[in-house]
Amino acid sequence: MSDFPNCSACDSANTYFDGTMYICPDCGSEWSSNTDETADDTPRDSNGAELADGDSVTVIKDLKVKGSSMVIKRGTKVKSIRLTENPEEVDCKIDGSSIVLKTCFLKK
Repeated sequence: MSDFPNCSACDSANTYFDGTMYICPDCGSEWSSNTDETADDTPRDSNGAELADGDSVTVIKDLKVKGSSMVIKRGTKVKSIRLTENPEEVDCKIDGSSIVLKTCFLKK
């Protein structure tokens, strides 16, 4: 038969390619053909640079810490970050407190 992937929503084998997208006529779901590019789980900072364990980063925006009156000021340098399972978050210590920061607010 065809080499088209099954539908990601309903797992139907009745799918077709419409030039740029795969389409499932059963449930109406559409998805991109370049799924390999969207599966990149490499942690990246706000500028797109790859992050690794032990890197030093700088905060690019004032951040309020939930559940605390603490504010992390823009320009704060964070040393020795640790990557988490979520590529959009890093674990670090600021002023002795262990905090998880979003990578979109950091630059290498």
